Amino acid sequence: MPLVSMNEFLPKAKANKFAVGQFNMNNLEFAQAIVEAAIAEKSPFIFGVSEGALKYMGIEFTVAIAQAAAKKSGLPIALHLDHGSSFEVAMKCIRAGFSSVMFDGSHYSLEENIAITKEVVKAAHAMGVSVEGELGTIGGVEDDISVDEENASMAKPEEAIRFYEETGVDCLAIAVGTAHGMYKGEPKIHYDIIQKVASAIPVPVVLHGGSGVPDEAIRLSIEAGVGKINVNTENQVACTNTIREVLAGSSSIYDPRKYLVPARAAMQAVVQEKIRLFGSSNQA
Repeated sequence: MPLVSMNEFLPKAKANKFAVGQFNMNNLEFAQAIVEAAIAEKSPFIFGVSEGALKYMGIEFTVAIAQAAAKKSGLPIALHLDHGSSFEVAMKCIRAGFSSVMFDGSHYSLEENIAITKEVVKAAHAMGVSVEGELGTIGGVEDDISVDEENASMAKPEEAIRFYEETGVDCLAIAVGTAHGMYKGEPKIHYDIIQKVASAIPVPVVLHGGSGVPDEAIRLSIEAGVGKINVNTENQVACTNTIREVLAGSSSIYDPRKYLVPARAAMQAVVQEKIRLFGSSNQA
């Protein structure tokens, strides 16, 4: 099955009150863990790829890995640019074979964000590619971008609704109290903002910073209108902790497969748990 846009499954997610997971692909082992989890759960999913990951893997390898995963699995899989910084980066990904892109203009004024996102949407939709936009500033660390709690800002429902109406994005990430990275305390998610926005627009709200969020908070977010949830850090932690444990157990290990195979299994377990929590099992 070829890679698909997020419109192949996000409308169904919103209508049926489940969420599709975006799991970031950082290397081959991440991709294998994610796709095996999705096959086991019969779930659609989204490969998220940040600009940092693109630099690390190379865009040609990234697309080839995602295409191989889609062919093997037979599942609806979107290959999605995560937090694209410009129109040019989004277009580069589309030309390379991405089926979905995000333009993150949250650091611009509302008017500039709308204007650039609108151009991304126009070009992407002409190619059958879905687009995610973002409003408000989500705290935490994503690649080399760090936003402290003081500078994070909640999305305003009226601005989010206007943003959708003027851009026509296929899903909308709004800042509602989550953060990139792992939580050190209890997140204070503004379900009222999610509900106000989700009830006023036909596309799903996106929850960024899904790692470490308590299960009940995830369920309440989905009930309020979230249809896409991003997870990356939990997989990174599972991978790294497993590698540390394996290497600590024997100083004679030098074959990367000896620690990458168990690391991959640990990530697969995380992804399967998230898919079940999001309610997307058997929705492919």
